[in-house]
Formats: sequence, C-alpha cells, structure tokens
Amino acid sequence: MKSLLPLKHRHDKAILALAVPAVGSLAIDPLVSLVDTAFVGRLGTAELGALGINAAVFALTFLIFNFLAYGTTPQIGRAVGRGDRKTAGRVVIQALSLGAIVGCMATAALLLFSDPILSVMGAEGLLREPASQYLRVRAFAGPAVLIMIASHGAFRGYQDTRTPFVVSFVLNLINLILDPILIFVLGWGIVGAAAATVIAQWTGALIFLYLLLVRHREAFGVKLVRPSLKEMVPLLQIGGHLMIRTGSLVATMTLATAVAARLGVVEVAAHQVANQLWGFLALVIDALAIAGQALLARHIGEDSPEEARAVGNRLLQWGIAVGLLLGLLFWVARPYLPAIFTTDAETVAMLLPILIFVAILQPINGLVFVWDGLFMGAEAFRYLAYAMILSSVLAAAILLSTPSMGWGLAGVWWAITAMMLIRTLTLAVPWFTRRVPGLDK
Repeated sequence: MKSLLPLKHRHDKAILALAVPAVGSLAIDPLVSLVDTAFVGRLGTAELGALGINAAVFALTFLIFNFLAYGTTPQIGRAVGRGDRKTAGRVVIQALSLGAIVGCMATAALLLFSDPILSVMGAEGLLREPASQYLRVRAFAGPAVLIMIASHGAFRGYQDTRTPFVVSFVLNLINLILDPILIFVLGWGIVGAAAATVIAQWTGALIFLYLLLVRHREAFGVKLVRPSLKEMVPLLQIGGHLMIRTGSLVATMTLATAVAARLGVVEVAAHQVANQLWGFLALVIDALAIAGQALLARHIGEDSPEEARAVGNRLLQWGIAVGLLLGLLFWVARPYLPAIFTTDAETVAMLLPILIFVAILQPINGLVFVWDGLFMGAEAFRYLAYAMILSSVLAAAILLSTPSMGWGLAGVWWAITAMMLIRTLTLAVPWFTRRVPGLDK
C-alpha cells in the first residue's frame, strides 16, 4: 500500500479538503435508491424487479444531463482561479435555469411516453403494473433532480463540497423516514417509495436554490438576472459532448438491465441489487474525481499546468489504493449482503456469484473515475465522448449476444467489465503520453 500511496504529498491537504465531504455526499446520494431497494424488496420479487427497471430508466433520463454539474464545475473553477466572481456567478444562473427548463421537459416526456418506455425495458407480465405505478409518480421529481445536479456542480466549482454533503444528508434522511411510513403504514406499496423520493428531492432542490440565490448570492457573485440563451451556449456545447459520453455509459447500463429483464424476474431482481451496490461503491471513489475536477480547473485558471498534472498524478495514486481497499472489504462482506435486500432464495443464489464482479471492478473503477474527473477538469469533453462510444459499442455487442449464447446474468457482468477495461486503456494512453486536450498544450 505504501508504494501505491506515499504517506506525504504537498497536494494531500487540498485533495482531502474536497474529497472527504464529497465522499459523504456521493455515498449518501445513492442511498435514496438503496433504501428504496431495501424496503421495496420486502414487497416481493416483482416489485423489486420493477424498481430495478425504473432505476435504469431514471438513470438514462436524468444522468444524461450530468453536464449541468460536470460542465459547470470547470467553468466556475477556472473563473475562481482567475479571481473572476462575476463570470462564476453568471454560470450559476445559466446552469440553474437550464436545469429547471430541461427538468420540466423530462417530466413531460416520461409521463407522455411511459408505456412505450416500459415496453422497451421489458417490463411485461408481473413487472408491468408496479413499474408503471412507480414511474408515473417519480417522474414529477424531474426539475428538482436537475436543479440539484447544477447546484452540486456550482458548489464544487467554488471549491466547496461540504455544503452538498449536508443537503444530501437532509434529503436522504427525509426519504428514509418517509419510505416505511408511505410504503407500509399507509399501505401505498411501491407508489409510496416513489412519493417519498419525490418529496425528498424537491426539498433538496429548494434548499440549494435558497443557498445559491439568497444566502451565498453576494459571496459567490450571483446576480438575479434573466437567463440568456446566448450565455447558455458554452454550457450547451459542453453538454453536447457530455451527453454523448454520459448517454453512452447510461445507455449501456440500461441495456444491461433490459437484457437481465429478458432473462427472467429473478435475474433482473439480482441484477438490480448488484447494480445498486456497484454504483454505490463507484460513486464513493468518484469523490476523488470531484476533487480532481475542481482542483485541476482552478490550477489551469491560475495558469499552473504543472501543478494541475501533479495533483492529478497524486489523485490517481489515491484512486487505485482506495479501489483496492473497497474491493477487499466488499469481498469479505459478500456472503452477508444479499440478505439485506431480499429473502428470496433463488434471487440470493443468483446474486452471490455476480457480486464477485462487483468486488474485482473496484480497483479499475478507482483509476477510471479519477481519470474521468481529471479530463473533465481539463475540459477534454470531446475526447471523453469518443472514448466512451468505443467502450460502449464493445459492451453492447457482448450484451446483445448474451441471451442467444446462453451466458445468463454472468454475461451481462462480463460486458460491464469489458467496458471498464476499455475505458481504462483510452484514458491511460493520453494521460501518460501527456496529450490531454486542454492541459498539455
């Protein structure tokens, strides 16, 4: 471990100041889905499978707009590095406005096309009714989710990850309290899980709006001006590349869920649990990526590219070390995890071998997620888009072959593993050859 992570480095203090609160924020955020999974799993296998299908649908719908965070952070970070608070404040207004507009459009699309969406996702038979009930309620969180995504990006750009952590904690506490009340006490079932999530996410969005537009408005240089389409163009251009990148990633994970659904109810239920755990651990590592994105953008704004590269290399050391630790801990805990989410013997038997993939992927995630953050901090969004397309095409080929080849749920997870290995290669080559667009000029 010492060779992977030397004990002292001049950038450790800055890294930890951003990464530690981000760990809490990112670890807490997926707890909305994990808590829902734990409670809904008590309703039955069909409800658990329906939740898994919806989790994939909402990931595809909302995570594709992650440019509101990942495009906002480097723009604000560079402005802060130059001492230009006015520009940083205007980016905040454009990001929040764009989030609200796109969020309303996403909600409308989900409600209008709910039936064909669920058909494409393979929600048939016992899965159809609970999946439809959940989707039609959860869709109303659309604007709140995208406002929160933009707010996270803004605070990161201002080198503040503590505030998003606090808001995320409050949001998840509300969901944790409401879930058992609405699902079991009031007897709303899976609709109660969706309603609890909607209430919690709107509460989080309103808190963020108060903090950015009222409490920290002067300190952040935010002026309450009318949104300008012209000023949104740079963010939209970044968004185009990031939507391709994120869309390819989420579409691949959505295809994985769809393939699992076609394999059977037990398979999609097991996949839902494994996917939630994989995403939870990956986002814990992504805290280092957030620190890298914010710090790299600030150093580039200060015209210090060598310092930016130094902090990036240190973060890669942290990434692989944390990934190895998480993988080891997960391997030890693997036999005990399924009982948290389901009591169905078939689902448990299906899940246990799949969790081996989750454990082994952690060191790979450690490198890939940190590199993602570093490339975003350097605003190398176009390259990330092309690299992700390549990784996703390979994974999709394996996924589409899985049913006909009889590979079962293991085939789904071999596809995910292949995607992560290709991502590692496409990010490692330009970094070590000093050809990162925007950083090595």
